[in-house]
Amino acid sequence: MYFTDFSPALSLRLLLQVPQYSTGGTTSESAFFILRENAQRPQIRDEGKLASSAFVLTLTVCYNRAMRLTHLSLHNFRNYVRLELDLAPGVTLLLGDNAQGKTNLLEAVYYLATSRSPHASAERELVNWLAIEDEPLPYARLVGQVFRGDSDLTLEITLTQQANNDTRYRKQIRLNGVAKRAMDLLGQLNVVLFLPDDIALVFGSPSRRRRYLNATLCQIDPVYCRSLSRYNQIVTQRNALLRDLRERGGDPAQLAFWNEHLVAHGAYLITRRREALVALDELAHTIHDELTESLESLHLRYVPSVEQSLGAPDGIESLQDLEEVKTAFEQQLLGLRQREIAAGVTLIGPHRDELRFLINDIDAGVYGSRGQQRTAALSLKLAEVDLMHRETGEHPVLLLDDVLSELDVHRRRFLLRYLNDGPQQAVISATDLDVLPEAFLRRCELWRVRMGRLSKAEPKLSDEPGLGSGEKKGH
Repeated sequence: MYFTDFSPALSLRLLLQVPQYSTGGTTSESAFFILRENAQRPQIRDEGKLASSAFVLTLTVCYNRAMRLTHLSLHNFRNYVRLELDLAPGVTLLLGDNAQGKTNLLEAVYYLATSRSPHASAERELVNWLAIEDEPLPYARLVGQVFRGDSDLTLEITLTQQANNDTRYRKQIRLNGVAKRAMDLLGQLNVVLFLPDDIALVFGSPSRRRRYLNATLCQIDPVYCRSLSRYNQIVTQRNALLRDLRERGGDPAQLAFWNEHLVAHGAYLITRRREALVALDELAHTIHDELTESLESLHLRYVPSVEQSLGAPDGIESLQDLEEVKTAFEQQLLGLRQREIAAGVTLIGPHRDELRFLINDIDAGVYGSRGQQRTAALSLKLAEVDLMHRETGEHPVLLLDDVLSELDVHRRRFLLRYLNDGPQQAVISATDLDVLPEAFLRRCELWRVRMGRLSKAEPKLSDEPGLGSGEKKGH
């Protein structure tokens, strides 16, 4: 048995069976030692007896931490000319009318965490339009102070217009002042973002669901991220060869080299997606059951394009399973060779996988109501929070954009309880306070957003159902 074959969460559970990791030093020290080792995916081959219950309890406590964004600095990002914002560890509520900058602020946090925008198709769109019009060399700068574990981390992204091209911007990423690649940024600040249009995850295109899976797994598994990047490069190069074989002819045996690398990276992506979907299915099913008061049952079904006869996944992806995926992938590539040459594209692989949402065993993407689809998407996003905690040992930052107004009373009450009771930091937006109870507002840090400016605010608490807010001077 090799622990490198398993996810971090599963490896952690298996490490409890290794005596050498439950002895030597205090239980607390051992617990943290396991976490550090687990992050590097060590190769440990011996099995032993279950560790003591005291050790397991201590490990659980040490494994329940939340990363936090403590400060956010924006310069020329969207409609924010200048922003310096200290963020509370609990729930931060952004209050304001539409088109004032609430979504832009959530986008900034997500961008700092992933270097990707959920909205913009080009970096130029992120730069404040006044800066583009007035400054000789427009730029945008985002800086975040992150507290995770026992240390502080500074994340910085700068977008600078290229001197010879006013539509292209150079992206520079720094971690603690040191230049890094975008890939190195992932996992430093884990976030889960839920937008109103995320309902399209249920009924939208398969490519959207694949992007969701990739974005989630890249935050928690750097190996997956590297394999995905390499896989996409291989698909591009293999497709070029397929088109060349179609148009000019040649020896199809040239595909063997690309097939080998396609299978190696693709099989890992498939295996890792299966493992994640098993966990997400379990978590989302439980959350959805509470959201619907047990009236509906949600299940997630992963449909890889590579046909397998592996049976139902059990969440434990061993090396044997990975080898079975490789074998199936290789065989099907050989069987599809002539069709792929005729088409000029790679016809199977993770780039053609699918994820389906089933409510009471019925495809919610095809037959679900809008309310059912929204609830399924919310269940998935909250399950993602729990998955990241399982995999990394730290709760991610939860970002919710005007979600509360779209929910009925029961679902809104569940979400508010989730936010109040959970250890994760959350930043949420709303257009008014009428849907929020006083008990929740008392525990929030409230900021009013107007035209790219934030001011500290206090709700006018009363016994009346409707709640307003009154501003006080802030920064």
